[in-house]
Amino acid sequence: MAALAGALLLVVGAVLVLFAWLLVTDERILVYGAVALVAVAATGVAGGYLIASHSLRPLRRVTATAQRLSGDSLDARMNYSGPDDEVAELAATFDAMLDRIAVAFDSQKRFVANASHELRTPLAVMRTEIDVTLSDPDADLTEYKRMAGVVRDASTRANALIEGLLLLARTEAQAGRRLTRKAHADLAAGVAAALSAVQPEIRRIGIEVESDLRPAPVVGDAALLDRLAGNLIENAVRYNSLGGRLWVRTGCDAAHAWLVVGNTGFEVPPGDVPAMFEPFRRGGRERTGARGSGLGLSIVRAVCDAHGGTVGAEAREEGGLEVTVRLPLAALTPVLTGTATVPRR
Repeated sequence: MAALAGALLLVVGAVLVLFAWLLVTDERILVYGAVALVAVAATGVAGGYLIASHSLRPLRRVTATAQRLSGDSLDARMNYSGPDDEVAELAATFDAMLDRIAVAFDSQKRFVANASHELRTPLAVMRTEIDVTLSDPDADLTEYKRMAGVVRDASTRANALIEGLLLLARTEAQAGRRLTRKAHADLAAGVAAALSAVQPEIRRIGIEVESDLRPAPVVGDAALLDRLAGNLIENAVRYNSLGGRLWVRTGCDAAHAWLVVGNTGFEVPPGDVPAMFEPFRRGGRERTGARGSGLGLSIVRAVCDAHGGTVGAEAREEGGLEVTVRLPLAALTPVLTGTATVPRR
């Protein structure tokens, strides 16, 4: 750019010298003019180069920082301290982007490590049972049936974990962007279906259920909303105590539809509540004997994010947890519609 500006200046000066040569007869004036033209052009090129070099130095730092980035060096930052101009805005945007990438990268590594650990447990159980049974020369049909039952339970747990991981990945992929499927739904209907599905477990444990299901109309992915209600109800049963209580309420106000699920159970430290919405985080020992995958509340959080809602939990002093989900009301959320036509041949 500096060279181009100098060349343009030189061309303009040459045109002026040409006009002066046609109009002025004094040769000394023409010589002085030509010398001045060359001096001005050289000064312009040099000054422009210095200014451009100084202005582009932060951009070169951005390029160098980007070239150094890798999975092990995401802590590199610009830390620009120049004047508050467009370059400073670019550097700040670049640093903020790196912050988001680093958080996502760390979350992914932690998620993969946790998933590997969780999957390794049922696989190790299956292999141990098979190896021990096969190495026993006196194993009879009863022993093989026992081994088959253990392997079946472990495979069921592994399959449930994989399905949970796939659901979580699909839901998180839609968070922050338009859902691929939107339709009218009611949180109360999803809760009723979830309660019906866990009735055998509720009767076995002797849990007292209190429900106040009022209309809670929303717009979203019906399958994900049903899974949200199902996960909350299943957690409330799994982490309850024998003969405990479970309460569910749905309703709406002027802007939101809400769902509240609470349960009695073990005491949860308030500081542990936020971590319970992370994958593979369990709030403590399951009281009812049913072991979960640790993905329930993380899926609830992802479904809420995908629908533009919020979720929060409160640890009760007497033990247990109360979770509140708030989603935008159906009247304020457009329904996603689409048409597909087959072209005529």
